[in-house]
Amino acid sequence: MRPNPFDLTGKVALVTGANSGLGLGFADGIAAAGGDVVIWGRRQDRNEQAAESLRRHGGRVLAQSVDVSDEAQIVAAMAELRATMGRLDGVVANAGINTHPVSFTEMTLAEYSEVVAINQFGTFLTLREGIKQMLPPMRTDGAGGSLVVCGSLTVVSGVPRIQHYASSKGAGMALTRSIAVEYGRQGIRANMVLPGRIATDLGKQEVGRVAGQVSDRESGIPIPRLGTPDDCAGIVVYL
Repeated sequence: MRPNPFDLTGKVALVTGANSGLGLGFADGIAAAGGDVVIWGRRQDRNEQAAESLRRHGGRVLAQSVDVSDEAQIVAAMAELRATMGRLDGVVANAGINTHPVSFTEMTLAEYSEVVAINQFGTFLTLREGIKQMLPPMRTDGAGGSLVVCGSLTVVSGVPRIQHYASSKGAGMALTRSIAVEYGRQGIRANMVLPGRIATDLGKQEVGRVAGQVSDRESGIPIPRLGTPDDCAGIVVYL
C-alpha cells in the first residue's frame, strides 16, 4: 500500500468541461494530488488559462479543444492524449450545459436535444473512448482505471422547468451503473457524484439567482451558502 492512498503521482486523468467551474475544481484536485491532467473544453483560450493555473502543482497538463457532442473530435483527441501522455487512468465526464429554465409544456425539441447532445451523448462518447484506453491492447499493466460522471441532485429530487437537464443526468446515472457492472471485473470502476447547489455559472442558473439576490431555494440551504468547486475536488481524488 502506498504511504499516501490519495497520491496520484504517475496517474493521468482526463476531465471534460474543465476550463472553469466544477471541472476546473476537479482537475485542480487531481493535479494537487500529483496526477497529470488532460482538460477538454470548447474554448482553447480558456483551456490554456486553466492549464496554466494547473501547472503550478508541477505535473503535466494537456489542454485540448473538444466539443464532446462531436464523435470525431473525441476520437481524435483520445489519440492525441495517448500519444502525448502515454496512458489514461481516469476520466471525469463533467462537461454539461443547461438552457434557461422553461415550462415543460413550452419546452421545444431543439432545447431538449441541445442539452441531451452534451450531457447525455457527450458522456456516452467520452466514457466509451476512455474505456478503450483502459483495456488491452492499449493497456498492458492490468491496472484498469476509474470513471467518474458528474451528475446532479436533480437526478433524485424533482426540479421544475429543467426536465431536459434532469433527464440527461438521470441517463448518466443509469449508464454509470451499467458500465460498473460490465467492466468491474476488468479493473475499471465507474461512479457518479451528485453535486448540489454549487457557486458556478451553471449552478447559479440552477438555483435561480437573479441580480445577486439570494433565491428562496438557496435560502433553504442549511449551511447556508452555495457549495464551491473546492468542496467537490476531494471526492474525485478519492474515486
